[in-house]
Amino acid sequence: MLYNVSLQVIPIVPEAEVYPVVDKVIDLIRESGVKYVVGPMETTMEGELDLLLGIVARAQEICLQNGATRVLSVVKIDCKAGGVTIEEKINKYR
Repeated sequence: MLYNVSLQVIPIVPEAEVYPVVDKVIDLIRESGVKYVVGPMETTMEGELDLLLGIVARAQEICLQNGATRVLSVVKIDCKAGGVTIEEKINKYR
């Protein structure tokens, strides 16, 4: 079943390093092959829940491996019977 999981990571690093660390997380998401949409505050992914939660876990590790002393994350999960897609949510706005 398809889920939507939105992830916002806030790595505690010097200000000049925030975007480079976040970019590494977005690279992880892209390389995973899941459908995703980058927004100004979070990235929303679509896929099987176990896969998406694995990406969330790996994102924390990437931040720490790239100099974060702490990582604050906001995760939102959307599911419904039969699955949910990003397209059905935003298609009318494109």
